[in-house]
Amino acid sequence: MLENFHETYFYIDKKPIFETLKIYLEKMKQFYKSKSLLKLSFLFAVLFSVISVLNSCKEDDDEEFTDHIIKFEAKIIVNGPSTPPTSPPAANFKTVVTQIGTSPSTTFNPTGITWTSGDQFVSSSQSQLNLAANAVLPYADSELIVNIYVDGELAKTKKAVGSGEKNASTYYSFLEL
Repeated sequence: MLENFHETYFYIDKKPIFETLKIYLEKMKQFYKSKSLLKLSFLFAVLFSVISVLNSCKEDDDEEFTDHIIKFEAKIIVNGPSTPPTSPPAANFKTVVTQIGTSPSTTFNPTGITWTSGDQFVSSSQSQLNLAANAVLPYADSELIVNIYVDGELAKTKKAVGSGEKNASTYYSFLEL
């Protein structure tokens, strides 16, 4: 009885399944051989090209160049001995060199112990600012300080300490690294 049950309920006729698969395979062959596949491929290629062109034409997220107010400053701080001599030696600048982008400017023998360039408008497209100063300092504790201010804030500073002829230089870059 179990054998009859098994034969009646678990018997699968394989012939109709293979006939159905054979029909589907023939239809797929006809589709691939037909011109509709060529048309479909051409449609996908055109659609991909249009999407690529539209994507490349969208606005860039790059920031535009902005204007900044910059100022260069060089100063000498005379720190001397606790009992100064009757005639202290003089502290003075020899040269101050500034550079905005590729345009250098040199000032020879500026007077006083503080030199400033004054406020200047500079585009961030100039990318780099440079400042260098050369001065004669009288005492071992004397300082030569160079500062670059961007938009009213101290951006870069450098200091040289000692007596005799000293150099100090610094730079500031608008580029983000």
